[in-house]
This record gives sequence, C-alpha cells and structure tokens, in this order.
Amino acid sequence: HGLNLRFNELGEGAAEALAEALRHNTTLETLDLRSNELGEGAAKALAEALRHNTTLQTLWLGDNEIGDVGAEALKTVVAETGRNVVDWLE
Repeated sequence: HGLNLRFNELGEGAAEALAEALRHNTTLETLDLRSNELGEGAAKALAEALRHNTTLQTLWLGDNEIGDVGAEALKTVVAETGRNVVDWLE
C-alpha cells in the first residue's frame, strides 16, 4: 500500500500530524512527501515516527527544506533501526 502526497504544500503542521498517524500505522509501505515545504520539525517528527513504525519500506522526502538537523535525525533513526527507508535525494 502506498500514499502519494507529492506537491501538496503540506507544511510543518500537516507533516507532524501525519507523522503521529504513521507511528501507529501497520499497513502503509510507501509514503511520498516530496515537494511539500517540509522543514526541520517535520523531519524530526517523521524520524520519531520511524522508531515505532515497522511496516514502512520507503519514505520519499526530496525537494523539501529538512536542513542539517532534520537530516541528522533521520540518519540517526536509520542507523539505530537498521532500516534504510528514507530517500531524500530525488
């Protein structure tokens, strides 16, 4: 199952709410959040969600403004969980 929210200008608040839902989701395998004006706060919230979500296989975050702190939060979760689900290069 996948959800494509690319180019929706979600912003920080919507992404943080989505991250909260993702923490408890057990069916979503791909989530495309490219080009959504996401910043550091959204990236940190998504990183925290990935600590709890074990079903997501791919998370696209390209063309957002997650910054160094947001990228570091995501890299830390990937390293800690051993699940390389984040793709922010495309």
